[in-house]
Amino acid sequence: MIWVRSGSRAGRFIVGTMQSWPATPVPRVSGTPRPLRLYDTAAREIRPTSPGATATMYVCGITPYDATHLGHAATYLAFDLVHRQWLDNGHDVHYVQNVTDVDDPLLERAERDHDDWVVLAMRETALFREDMTALRVLPPRDYLGAVESIPEIVEAVAKLLTDGVAYRVADDEYQDIYYSHLASGQFGSVSHYTPDEMATYFAERGGDPDRPGKHHPLDALLWRAARPGEPSWETELGPGRPGWHIECSVIALNRLGMKFDVQGGGSDLIFPHHEFSAAHAEALTAEHPFARHYSHAGMIGLDGEKMSKSRGNLVFVSRLRADKVDPMAVRLGLLSGHYRSDRPWTAEVLSEAQDRLARWRSAVEVAAAPPADDVITRLRDHLSNDLDTPRALAAIDAWAEAALTVGGAEIGAPAQVRTAVDALLGVLL
Repeated sequence: MIWVRSGSRAGRFIVGTMQSWPATPVPRVSGTPRPLRLYDTAAREIRPTSPGATATMYVCGITPYDATHLGHAATYLAFDLVHRQWLDNGHDVHYVQNVTDVDDPLLERAERDHDDWVVLAMRETALFREDMTALRVLPPRDYLGAVESIPEIVEAVAKLLTDGVAYRVADDEYQDIYYSHLASGQFGSVSHYTPDEMATYFAERGGDPDRPGKHHPLDALLWRAARPGEPSWETELGPGRPGWHIECSVIALNRLGMKFDVQGGGSDLIFPHHEFSAAHAEALTAEHPFARHYSHAGMIGLDGEKMSKSRGNLVFVSRLRADKVDPMAVRLGLLSGHYRSDRPWTAEVLSEAQDRLARWRSAVEVAAAPPADDVITRLRDHLSNDLDTPRALAAIDAWAEAALTVGGAEIGAPAQVRTAVDALLGVLL
């Protein structure tokens, strides 16, 4: 990512293309794959993902104001498993992820720490790529920042204005642009939240319900007009920068089109982010749905509380790596709970993951072991059933225990299990 600054801090910027992280090879696994069934937040049931020859997925990326914590890691690991199940089923995978490299949390952190927001975004995005590489998360095909996407975002906002589903706040000096939240006719179909729930989450998660001049408290920001001391770009909309939700709408729509297979992210993105991303795209195209499947990962907690920067209880992947914790143990620790469940990270979770990793590595080094076909079948069965990693890990545990205590007659079994664990769970033994 190359940034070239011209003018003042609130001037214009030119940015190069985001760089993803390197891919790890995914070996082929013997036996018969299982089609993936995944819980759909919008449908409120587990159902098949049913992609075509190319499976398509968009997962919302980081706002790079801080390092990758375990909550981030758990989300990207969940959708890495989706990616791997599709590959096992013979699909090509077109995976897209964004980076919100200009937004209020980033600017606030830079101001607090007397840092340059551009340098902060570059530094934390680079660290995120290192963490994803260490955790063996398969990279997206398209990895794009909000800044480099501004021209296409501006085009989309201009269309929403022309179509009468967006408006300028006209009673103050800034004239920010907002989206009329009921314009698509489908608002609420992703989250199914009540109006009271929407109002609560909108206020808590980046919304501005009390902004004077808005037509409705739930209308979402599309374009923030330039303020003194804030970065902005000269565009046909006037100087300013994009809102949060429209960024993901446009990046996904322009790379994957409507009705892509899976929209993914953490459960805190169900509303307002995924609701509005869908609403924006559906208003732009007059089509529904934006995504065919909405999937959300649970939150990771520490000492009984959700990990968050406001609580100051974040456990960072980079800190664990610096402490010489094997990233495969981190991966196994996060996979020990079901991806949709809110769950704790504790010293015991890590210790159990380290012990499990050691047992598995010992088991695949034995000369002969129990047959691999049955355990690989069970591994696929569990993962294809809404990514049931606790049962998948238990299946490998049982095989490893038998290999270490009873042995077996199948010479090639350890190598087959090693390959399956690598390809389907992303764990290198």
